[in-house]
Amino acid sequence: MTKPQCPIDGRRPRCLSSLWLAVGVSLLLSACAVGPDYHRPAQEVGSAYGGAPDGRWYPAQPEMAVVQGWWHTFGDHVLDDLMVQMPHANPDLAQSEARYRQARAALSASRAGLFPTVGASTSGERGARGASGGGPVNTYTLTGSVNWEADLWGRVRRNVEAAQASAQASAADLAGMRLSLQSTLAQAYFAVRLSQLQDALLARTLQEYSRALEMTRNRLAAGVASPADVAAASAQLDQTRVQRIRLGWQRAQQVHAIAVLLGEVPARFQVPDGQGLPAVPGVPAGVPSSLLQHRPDIAAAERRAAQANAQIGVAQAAWFPDLTLSAQGGYSAGAFASWLTVPARFWTLGPALAMTIFDGGARSAAVTQARAAYDVQAAAYRKTVLDALREVEDALVQAHDMVGEQAAQDRALTAARETLRQTVNQYQAGLVDYLIVVQAQASALSAEQNALSLQAQRLDVAVQLVAALGGGWPGLAGAGVPTATDQP
Repeated sequence: MTKPQCPIDGRRPRCLSSLWLAVGVSLLLSACAVGPDYHRPAQEVGSAYGGAPDGRWYPAQPEMAVVQGWWHTFGDHVLDDLMVQMPHANPDLAQSEARYRQARAALSASRAGLFPTVGASTSGERGARGASGGGPVNTYTLTGSVNWEADLWGRVRRNVEAAQASAQASAADLAGMRLSLQSTLAQAYFAVRLSQLQDALLARTLQEYSRALEMTRNRLAAGVASPADVAAASAQLDQTRVQRIRLGWQRAQQVHAIAVLLGEVPARFQVPDGQGLPAVPGVPAGVPSSLLQHRPDIAAAERRAAQANAQIGVAQAAWFPDLTLSAQGGYSAGAFASWLTVPARFWTLGPALAMTIFDGGARSAAVTQARAAYDVQAAAYRKTVLDALREVEDALVQAHDMVGEQAAQDRALTAARETLRQTVNQYQAGLVDYLIVVQAQASALSAEQNALSLQAQRLDVAVQLVAALGGGWPGLAGAGVPTATDQP
């Protein structure tokens, strides 16, 4: 549509009235936005967690929230320092943070479509007058322009809505990455501490086995033991040495994993000395229904469903015409000094209406594609909620049952120690052969190792439960309260 020019005369008010009428109509029409309004996809979550000791763990609909400092409940200062150090150099976290900044920038770019575009240009030309026979003429032009696309059908607003949901999903991804790295670091740290305790256990065991081998050799020299007894004691000693060697390189790999989490060079990193395994935090009998709201992955999935819903409106808006309001004005004359005169000034005002008549079904396909994309994200959201419920159920069942498992293991360890003590006394009295002693020693060592491993496993399950609930539960020592400032 051609834009009408308004000369500098008494008819300017009529042109201005037409412009303001077009602007008013545009603003009135822009109050509507095509496409479906967003509603969170429905998902049945049950009435309570079945794995809770008394069935009083209640799930809830998710919202973005972040709980800080949950690791303080373990009371390990080395772990606290590692947690503080990790965010400053971890490459995975740096990638997630950069993606979040990218999403925020995309949101700012989409919001720019709500405002007019202002431009300026200047040019100089030299040309002949054509058939008039005159000489060359210089023309100098300075132009300013304002263009605004009226958001009649809500395309721009739906784009902003989609970009905002994408930025919120990216923020949740960042929080989820942070929580995942924190839980991974805690589990790797506990694995190193477990390995150190097991190494100390094997070191003591090797000393005991060395004394047992020396005692057996002395008994062989005295004629009260057989060469088979010496061979059995020697084999048991070497097998324990093999266990300790294997434990050493496994612990080194665990330290290297922590180094990568901290952004450190593995060869130059060492885990600072600290105490052994901390106490396992107790799991409460009941929690508020808002607990599942802390899950960043659920928040991210829900926001991506909102983003996909907004894109349906963007696709549907392509069926309607675009209205662009433009204004242009400036100076054009053969000399710079002439710009100050009225004849050198010009300006134009007018709307432009554009619409696609035929596109071979492209717009219809785009709407169908947008609706299918929303269905994908809605299904992904429901799957994320179900996976979250399963993770919480698994961690609750394991945490609850492992309390009884730990008690049974402690009783087994006490029995194994007593059996070893009595068997050694019987061997020294000549009542049993050394093979019985070897079996009792192996059983006692296995019970000691299982007791340590079970304690570490309970710590791992506690960390898994923290991650499954999005950062802990009320009453967890050291856990912060989620606030708006905690969000990235």
